[in-house]
Amino acid sequence: MQLSAEQLTWAVHGTPLVVDVNLTVEPGQTFGLVGPNGSGKTSLLRLLAGLNKPKTGQVRIDSQPLHALKQRTIAQSIALVEQQADTTDRITVRQVVALGRTPFLSALRAWSVEDDAIVAKALIDVDMAHMADRLWHTLSGGERQRVHIARALAQHPTILLLDEPTNHLDIRHQLSILELVRQLPITVIISLHDLNQAMECDRIGVMDSGRLIDSGPPREVLTASRLQQTFGVHAHVIDDPADGKQFMRFRSAV
Repeated sequence: MQLSAEQLTWAVHGTPLVVDVNLTVEPGQTFGLVGPNGSGKTSLLRLLAGLNKPKTGQVRIDSQPLHALKQRTIAQSIALVEQQADTTDRITVRQVVALGRTPFLSALRAWSVEDDAIVAKALIDVDMAHMADRLWHTLSGGERQRVHIARALAQHPTILLLDEPTNHLDIRHQLSILELVRQLPITVIISLHDLNQAMECDRIGVMDSGRLIDSGPPREVLTASRLQQTFGVHAHVIDDPADGKQFMRFRSAV
């Protein structure tokens, strides 16, 4: 599914957090959102997910305005993995992931063996199957993050939004989760702080002061001037002899 935003603006107590954002992400594309802290990435993702209502503008799934859809319909199409979500309930890992199936359940559609299989696969995909019966409150931050991603995968979305999903993860699970996301045959918008990880996206967008100031292929967007102006760093591009890919090393421009 295509996800688009048209002149999207959102403010809190008169302070603009998202300003006149226009964005189109094509079906099956992985779009990376980058920008300094407080640039509006999280706010934009919440607007795209339909959790916050824009002051002006609108979000569309294909040709349908998001505000015209029922919440259940949105939840059957869009899954959001936020930076932090918590509960005080005594709930197991498996039960958390099973919440991803909620949009598909009803009086006419009870829980089934198919749902069990979907939850089991999601746990395997994020390397948490061996902790399925652990209580949520006993997990580390990184383990909780992987469970949240599993819950979103169990939702079987056509559009997946992830807000800094590699936060709290060790390097092995950072790499595995990003590879998993890249292989999904769905539309993905992923907020990242690691610019080298963002280089693996199909396209990226740069947020600054609530505005989407640039978007396009990563190598065309993350130029030396953009890195200095927006992030305050100088970058040196290095070729990796192992696979020929390029990565950046940074030093402060101050």
